[in-house]
Amino acid sequence: MELFTKIDIPASSIRIDYTSRIAFFGSCFADNISAQFAARKFGVLANPFGTVYNPISIAGQIKAIADGKVFGESDVFQDARGLQDVSGKQDARRPWHSWDAHGSLSGLTREECIEKLNNAATRTREFLQQADVVFITLGTAFVYFLKDGRAVANCHRQDPALFERRMITVEEAARALREIERDLRKIRTDIRIVFTVSPLRHMADGAHNNTLSKATLQLAANEIVKRGFGTAVIPATYFPSYEIVMDELRDYRFYDSDMVHLSKTAEEYIFERMVDTYCNEKTRGNIARVEKFMKMAGHRIVDTGSPAAENFLQKIHSEASVLESQIPGLDLKLP
Repeated sequence: MELFTKIDIPASSIRIDYTSRIAFFGSCFADNISAQFAARKFGVLANPFGTVYNPISIAGQIKAIADGKVFGESDVFQDARGLQDVSGKQDARRPWHSWDAHGSLSGLTREECIEKLNNAATRTREFLQQADVVFITLGTAFVYFLKDGRAVANCHRQDPALFERRMITVEEAARALREIERDLRKIRTDIRIVFTVSPLRHMADGAHNNTLSKATLQLAANEIVKRGFGTAVIPATYFPSYEIVMDELRDYRFYDSDMVHLSKTAEEYIFERMVDTYCNEKTRGNIARVEKFMKMAGHRIVDTGSPAAENFLQKIHSEASVLESQIPGLDLKLP
């Protein structure tokens, strides 16, 4: 008896193992799934410019990386809000931000913000030059634009009057995805690109607009994937994260308490489907071994100075050495 619709995922030529370097760009779903890989000690880079939800801003970030852009004074601005210090008085130390990056790359000075942006760009470029697979997670088709027409990745809680917010068209979204594909291949011609649509719902605009937004992203991704097959370039592919949640996990028990974000169980299930799609039997076995080791290594030691604790730590380091010698590419980074 079949009690739910299981999403059929086509066989993939992409193979991920512990020698692979995997990058994730996009919404908080990209952060969540990349964390599943990182927890199992895969080589991962996730959202170096912070979480970004719309395809136009993702395209802008990747273009800056591909072009070797050096960020400068014109790329940052000082917070315009009237901030207050702990005493309630006006605070003149207003931080500096970039419209292209998350607040984690903001700085107390212009120089600090610029330095963070350039460090992130350099680190990301170096990683992508060696990367095997890039997952692009699309969160929403709603985009904030400045009055001059520039899309922003983060509004940094600035005056709403500065922005126009609208849902982009399928054509605009597809153009952004084409730019992402083009610029990633500038960095590495044989890089494998996987688009996916985040199953996390954006309900502030209502259920209908959330559906339209997700459909826009799906149609754009489908256009890019269909166009790629039959060309000389390695085609981009699509992983059905959104469809898995909508059809296989269509129950609120798979959501967090806010009924928008996914539960840990749902995230782990999607990770398992990705492993089934992109990892061969040997790698799946290695993942199980690493999971078992990480569970053992995570045990809390009460009396760190006891002989039993010392013996346990020696056992952990011995097990780590064995795993690293048997699984190429594995780095457990134990203290």
